[in-house]
Amino acid sequence: MSETITKGAEAPSGDNTPKSSPEKKQKPERVASLWSDALRDLRRNPIFIIGAALVSFLILLAIVPGWFTDGSPFDNNACDLADSLKRPSAEHWFGFDVQGCDIYTRTIWGARNSIIVGVLTTSMVTLVGALLGLLAGWKGGIIDSILSRFTEIFFSIPLLLGGMLIMSMLGKGNAWTVSVVMTVLGWPQIFRIMRASVLANKNNDYVMAARALGAGAGRITFRHILPNAIAPVIVVSAISLGVYIGAEAALSYLGIGVQPPEISWGLMISDASVRFLDAPHVLLFPSAVLSVTVLAFIMLGDAVRDALDPKLR
Repeated sequence: MSETITKGAEAPSGDNTPKSSPEKKQKPERVASLWSDALRDLRRNPIFIIGAALVSFLILLAIVPGWFTDGSPFDNNACDLADSLKRPSAEHWFGFDVQGCDIYTRTIWGARNSIIVGVLTTSMVTLVGALLGLLAGWKGGIIDSILSRFTEIFFSIPLLLGGMLIMSMLGKGNAWTVSVVMTVLGWPQIFRIMRASVLANKNNDYVMAARALGAGAGRITFRHILPNAIAPVIVVSAISLGVYIGAEAALSYLGIGVQPPEISWGLMISDASVRFLDAPHVLLFPSAVLSVTVLAFIMLGDAVRDALDPKLR
């Protein structure tokens, strides 16, 4: 007790100014931006994680299908009519189709054409539509008027109906021709979105500041306008990818898309539809894989839309 009183009674000697504690190093503040915030939200979104995992698996399936079929490619000559319409078993998980071909092998190898059409069409549609929309929105005037009227010609043609008409005139098709045809019909949607986004961003303060500092038109366009206007385009493109895969399946189902001896899920569904009552497994498995693929890309697109749209925060 006395020891405590003595310590408390001791007067500090010398300067009464309290010693300042060493300053703690402050952590650098995180620079907030649309893309960093969106990336952080996507990492926490279970829908994005599931969709990204499914899409990654499907892309791997399209690139190296041999990894999932013991390295054996699909061969029409390997089909045996004696196995026609046999049901799934432990050795052949999906059973056999009308021609006696293993449905599992056909489904795995059919992913390549379907995924190629979706990815290639989306890439070309995004590139063409975004560049033309950027040009029209930034330049304005006569260039905007000409491109907008030209776009309305293609925008008035439904994707599937126009694809049926063009592919029927071309005759035999493959994944590349289907992609080109759908690009010709699909770019106006991206053009309109990009043009509207550029018009909404080109009069913002940061653009005015860049002009005041002497930045050229090219630097302003690609350094300031494009990164801030591209977000809606990415969202629509991600969702449309699944739509293009479904459109390819529809064209192949009608016999005017990918043609034999190539394989696609649409062709498999077309061949299986006439025997659905006798052997439902022939139609079930390629249809299920197609549905999961389209759903995965739509989930991915919805998650990206939620992350990039500030109004939904």
